[in-house]
Amino acid sequence: MLRPTTTSSSITDGIRVSVTSKYIPEQSVPRLKRFVWAYTIRIANESTSAAKLVSRHWVIVDANQKVEEVRGPGVVGEQPRLEPGASFQYTSGCVLQTGRGTMRGEYQMVRDDGSEFDAEIAAFALELPTSLN
Repeated sequence: MLRPTTTSSSITDGIRVSVTSKYIPEQSVPRLKRFVWAYTIRIANESTSAAKLVSRHWVIVDANQKVEEVRGPGVVGEQPRLEPGASFQYTSGCVLQTGRGTMRGEYQMVRDDGSEFDAEIAAFALELPTSLN
């Protein structure tokens, strides 16, 4: 099985989710088991109908296989509605107790006709820039 990279991209029902993660050394304190990453996500509507992001679900796994699930409304305090051709980008963060991990999840989306679907957030790695294998 291939390990995730620090970028990912997936498309579900015309919604493309692209992610890039970056280690933030100035906010991390490795000797205290605090490792901080920022991730930037771009959600693009490549379909022919509008869709609204109503909630999120994250599965975060650290190098010790500790799993944390996060659920909540919207992203960064917003529930963006994306017209066809529109996109929404935001940056958020994640703190782990290990120097490596992964994140994956989905956004719960609703079309104007009331239909619902989960837009996949493909797995991406949280790694120190010096990590090998």
